Amino acid sequence: MAEGIRLNKTLADAGVCSRRRADELVFAGRVRVNGAVADSPGLRVEPGDCVELDGRAVVLKQAEEKACWLMLNKPVRIVSTASDPEGRETVLDLVPEPWRHKRLFPVGRLDYFSEGLILLSNDGELAHRLTHPRWHLAKVYHVLVRPEHGEDSVPGALSLMRRGMTLAEGENLAPVEVRVLPTSSARGIVLEMVLRQGLNRQIRRMCRDVGFTVLRLKRVKEGPLELGALAPGRVRPLSSSEVAALRRAVGLDQEGEAKREA
Repeated sequence: MAEGIRLNKTLADAGVCSRRRADELVFAGRVRVNGAVADSPGLRVEPGDCVELDGRAVVLKQAEEKACWLMLNKPVRIVSTASDPEGRETVLDLVPEPWRHKRLFPVGRLDYFSEGLILLSNDGELAHRLTHPRWHLAKVYHVLVRPEHGEDSVPGALSLMRRGMTLAEGENLAPVEVRVLPTSSARGIVLEMVLRQGLNRQIRRMCRDVGFTVLRLKRVKEGPLELGALAPGRVRPLSSSEVAALRRAVGLDQEGEAKREA
């Protein structure tokens, strides 16, 4: 049996692209292994080999490292990056053993004062798909807002969101599914919002422009995954069926091959 890992799988495992796209990169002469132009995506790569794409070294995934997928219920005042120059607590600081020493990174972001479902992983290929604009999965948020112009303004504001609005900064938004939940709160009303775009602070900026003050913003679902009863600050691994559902949702089969072009 041949030793090492196929070059196209090596590139996919490193989060560079899908295996099919890796084949194209190799045939285009853009990939080198140990200084020599690779002539086949089936070339075997071993630990210690130097793989380059367009002259830049590819950070290879360790052979013994298995893909790890975790769900975190991010509390407020936690930074959703791997590190923070200001020294604030990050999502990786909340990861307990036995996952703490894996090379995890957050897949997507929630802002500092938002909470809820965020994924952590070391699976570069799947993470790339989940954060790429072409593959944006629907994300569901529960948002507690206070209508600054009274509750009579709510129907018009929701209608504007559903039609697709233009933010004050000039960005045009796709229509958003939004409804008022039958949840009582003395502080305001609770909206369920379904987004398929990934603009920075999109919900907060939309609410600002229609006269809503956001009091709480929580992500409760991403694609086929639901936060459920996971407590704030707690982590759980995804089941194999959940990972398979994610792969299908972004056009990957369970072996990691692309069903469509990345």
